Amino acid sequence: MPGSPTDTVSFGYEDVAPEEKTRRVGEVFSNVAAKYDLMNDAMSGGLHRLWKDLFVRRVKPRAGEQILDMAGGTGDIAFRMAKTGASITVADINPQMLEVGIERATERGIDGLVWSEANAETLQWPDKFFDAYTIAFGIRNVTDIPKALREAHRVLKRGGRFYVLEFSTTQWPGFGQVYDAYSHHLVPKLGKLLANDEESYRYLIESIRRFPDMAAFERMIADAGFTQTRVEPLLGGLVAIHSGWKI
Repeated sequence: MPGSPTDTVSFGYEDVAPEEKTRRVGEVFSNVAAKYDLMNDAMSGGLHRLWKDLFVRRVKPRAGEQILDMAGGTGDIAFRMAKTGASITVADINPQMLEVGIERATERGIDGLVWSEANAETLQWPDKFFDAYTIAFGIRNVTDIPKALREAHRVLKRGGRFYVLEFSTTQWPGFGQVYDAYSHHLVPKLGKLLANDEESYRYLIESIRRFPDMAAFERMIADAGFTQTRVEPLLGGLVAIHSGWKI
C-alpha cells in the first residue's frame, strides 16, 4: 500500500525509503543552490534559459492573478512572471535555494514576490487559492509525485491552470544516445571541476533517467484530477512542457 514502510522510491539509480530520498534530495539542493545557473547550464547546454522563456509564455500570467511557483527557490521562473503584474508566491522545500532567490531578487531590484518554505506534498495554502501553479525542473525531485500533483489540484481555483517544465526522454533517433553520453560522462565531471561536487550532479542526471516518460507523466497529471492535459515536447522530448486545467 502507498505510504507503507516497505515502499521505496528512486534516488537516481538507487531505490531508497521515501524519507531517505527527501533527506538526500535536500542535501543535493543545499549543495548546488549557490551554483544553480551553472547546474542548469551544465545539464542543458545553456538552453534552459530559452526553455524557461517559452514556459512562461505558455503560462500567460496576467496582472492580478495569484500564482504559485513551486520548487522555484532561486527565482528563475518568478522573475520572468513578475513583469506581468501577477502576484507570485515562490515556494521551495529548501531554505538555501530560497536564500539564493531572495539575494538574486535584491540584486535585480525585483520586489513584491512572496517567498515561502513549503513541501509540494503538503502545501499550507487553502483549497482553491491560486489561479495558476508552475513547477520547473522540480517535480522529478519530489518524493511522492502523485501526492504533489493532487496538492497542486487542490490549491488551484476552478479554471486554474497547471504547468510543468521537466526533462524527459527525447524521441529523436540518435540524439538520445548522444545526450546520454554527454550527461552521464561529462556533466558529473563538470560538477567536480566547476563546483567541486560530482555526486550531486550525478544524481541530477540519474533522476532524469528515472522520471516517467511523457505519456506516463501525462497520465499521472490526469489521474490527479486535471483535464485537457497536454504535452509539448522540446528537442524531441528531451524536455517537455506539461499542462492541465482544473474545472
